[in-house]
Amino acid sequence: MTKFDIKEMSCNHCVDRIHKLLEGLNINHEVDLSSKSVSIDGDEATLNQAVEELADIGFTATRK
Repeated sequence: MTKFDIKEMSCNHCVDRIHKLLEGLNINHEVDLSSKSVSIDGDEATLNQAVEELADIGFTATRK
């Protein structure tokens, strides 16, 4: 799993939006509000797709 910081994540609504997006893309992931992060399982293409899609809905994913 690759961990990304998502500074804009501030509430459960954000968690739900991120979860629904990644689930819809069939990307294995874990969202953690307490650390404002998401862990994504996949190859480099999957990680890049997730980062791009998250940016499209207003979240900046920064690799840890």
